[in-house]
Amino acid sequence: MKRILLIEDEKNLVRFIQLELEHEAFAVQAAYDGKTGLELALQEDWDLILLDIMLPVMNGIEVCRRIRTAKKTPILMLTARDSVEDRVSGLDSGADDYIPKPFAIEELLARIRAVFRRMELEGNAQHALLSFQHITVDLDARLVYKDKQPVELTKREFDLLVMFMKNHHLVLTRDMLLDQVWGFDSLVETNVVDVYVRYLRNKLDQSGENSCIQTVRGIGYVMR
Repeated sequence: MKRILLIEDEKNLVRFIQLELEHEAFAVQAAYDGKTGLELALQEDWDLILLDIMLPVMNGIEVCRRIRTAKKTPILMLTARDSVEDRVSGLDSGADDYIPKPFAIEELLARIRAVFRRMELEGNAQHALLSFQHITVDLDARLVYKDKQPVELTKREFDLLVMFMKNHHLVLTRDMLLDQVWGFDSLVETNVVDVYVRYLRNKLDQSGENSCIQTVRGIGYVMR
């Protein structure tokens, strides 16, 4: 379920928008002034922020600027001020889109869907590259770089590394790695995972440095 933060001081409008968005299966939390909204925006992870410009305590333009210094969360401006200067100020402060009040809820929902579609397209475009610490994997070209220098891996080593890269910070058991990299019906013993992890470490780790692929005794491995 996508999470939306609504920063708006008109309580009747907040209730209306919240009910409509919840009906569309979004989880919505409201803040009624700029300072509280900024704190929530920075403290938690949101899929979208709906932000009014005319807010008490701190205006929406300043809230947007401060969010942008720390996060890339999509921001959709809501405001009764519809001059060209206001639209430009909102977009220049880092907003992704702008909708003037009053608006039809259908238009707001369409703008929200458009923002999410853009984010999905951007995510898909970037999905072909995986990065962790000083390691980069080009999935399409099946190339691996460590500190921008190419690393030669076999097909199995590459697939094993991709599994770690996609699940970094998650502990993966030997059985999980065996199923995902060798296939669930493989007759290979789980100790082959240990062998290939050693191969990867030999190719990725420099002498004297701690390996990014760490052993979790009795369980498996984790990349961190």
